[in-house]
Amino acid sequence: MSATQEMSVASWQTLGSISVIKKDVPELKKGYVLVKVAASGICGTDLHICRGETPHASQKVVIGHEFSGHIESIHPSVKTTLAVGDLVSIDPNVPCHACTFCRNQKYHLCTDLFCIGVTVDGGMSQYVSVPIEAVFAVPSHVSPEVASLAEPLSCVVHAVDMGNIKSGDNVLIMGAGPIGMMALGLCSNNGARVTIIEPNEMRRELARTVFHAAEAYAPGELIPGDGAKGDGYDVVFECVGRPETMEQAVQFAKAGGTIVWVGVAKTDARVTVSPFDVYRKELTIRSTYTNPYGMDRAIKILADGKVNWSALVTHTFTLDQFDEAWKVFLTGTGLKVCIKP
Repeated sequence: MSATQEMSVASWQTLGSISVIKKDVPELKKGYVLVKVAASGICGTDLHICRGETPHASQKVVIGHEFSGHIESIHPSVKTTLAVGDLVSIDPNVPCHACTFCRNQKYHLCTDLFCIGVTVDGGMSQYVSVPIEAVFAVPSHVSPEVASLAEPLSCVVHAVDMGNIKSGDNVLIMGAGPIGMMALGLCSNNGARVTIIEPNEMRRELARTVFHAAEAYAPGELIPGDGAKGDGYDVVFECVGRPETMEQAVQFAKAGGTIVWVGVAKTDARVTVSPFDVYRKELTIRSTYTNPYGMDRAIKILADGKVNWSALVTHTFTLDQFDEAWKVFLTGTGLKVCIKP
């Protein structure tokens, strides 16, 4: 394919909005493969980017960091068992391999990480050129839409690891968007009893009927008990990213419990937590950042099919319909909004 051909992309052109524009099909560089995008999910991070709330995002970047596609071409320098036409998912986080974090098995904390769809052009486009190390094969029985869930699911795999879920644990998940719903699916399949707090009735019903929540409440319906007396939850996942729910997550944990802040808060957000309560209840408060070593595991989970992951994709649009898709995403009427260029 000639690099002079044009394609449609969704790009952060001005503060507060994403625009569909034309760009040249990217050049196939040494060590890279060209992917014809099949499905690309809209993420809350894309909203943070367009509002200028992601400090490391590049202006004018083509968004899209949750995507799958078929290999269009492979640079001759690339050594791989993958072939043209194979379905692949992309890990958007590409480390430098040279900093102290990369050399100590914490590559997700890399000091020079470049992020496809954040710092460099991503998959909300018809074609994208990516380094071979970012490319993961997907079994042929998995649909492109489900394959596009690999990146967010890999983040949730990391989050659930941080929670150290054990069979029989009582788990609370605050927020049943795509991330919270994925956490629900993983925790319930690990033998935990999971409760959800979510304002949207459609999402609460989906949590109960498809993702096996034991209970689902609207905000305000569930009141924290006395964690020091054994009330509350062994593990609490906050999947909203708001200071008030982060504070509530601490209140819902019982003594000896773990709180995992998964939601992405604004850079200037602050929370108020009682250090005495943390001390008295011997709480562990953890955060989780991106998806270290999670893509292979996520793809295996998606391919295994124990959970109906396709139920997360509630809306699909073409790239030409991006404005409509963006409106649906902003209203929160569905779950994962997927673009099929």
